[in-house]
Amino acid sequence: MAILEDITSAVMRGKRKEVGPLVQQALDEGMDPAVILNDGLVPAMDVIGERFSAGEAFVPEMLVAARAMSAGTEVLKPHLVGESAEPVGKAVIGTVKGDMHDIGKNLVRMMIEAKGFQVEDLGVDVAPERFVEFIQENPDTDLVCCSSLLTTTMPEMQATVRAIEEAGLRDQVKVMVGGAPVTQAYADQIGADAYTEDAGAAAVRAVELVCA
Repeated sequence: MAILEDITSAVMRGKRKEVGPLVQQALDEGMDPAVILNDGLVPAMDVIGERFSAGEAFVPEMLVAARAMSAGTEVLKPHLVGESAEPVGKAVIGTVKGDMHDIGKNLVRMMIEAKGFQVEDLGVDVAPERFVEFIQENPDTDLVCCSSLLTTTMPEMQATVRAIEEAGLRDQVKVMVGGAPVTQAYADQIGADAYTEDAGAAAVRAVELVCA
């Protein structure tokens, strides 16, 4: 339908002020909230994610598109409660201890949310123990996402995996790592379940890890 195409286009162009009213218009016309989400909002972020992975879109475009989508989901939330809009899974994300960078983490969070995950963002400078505490307090957690933008803080990723193991929680969660200095080889070395190069790929991999 044309309204869904308009919503997708507005999100892709980062037109935050247009998205909310368009979503409300679709609701007023009697459209199913889940259809608006899955056929209007989510496809836009899928395309942006693919473009980002291909080097055809960059961080600013990702951020404005994600914020535009958030404007739409805020309008939808009250209408999705009680419907068959169960989260795909529950994830916790944070930049590891000693690292204060958050742009990459924020992009991954927004892209994973766009895939239907409930995401708790612990912020930056997150100690391994904090990740463990969160899993203990939220036993329904499916995915732990660790970000590092500094070579010097990469060991904290290994410390986080080890802390989760020592707490006896490793079998409960999948661990995904990422960040500029991180590689697949390092992810394998520390026992992480997955590594992705960018936020778009992270969202796709998150679904694969939890829904496989």
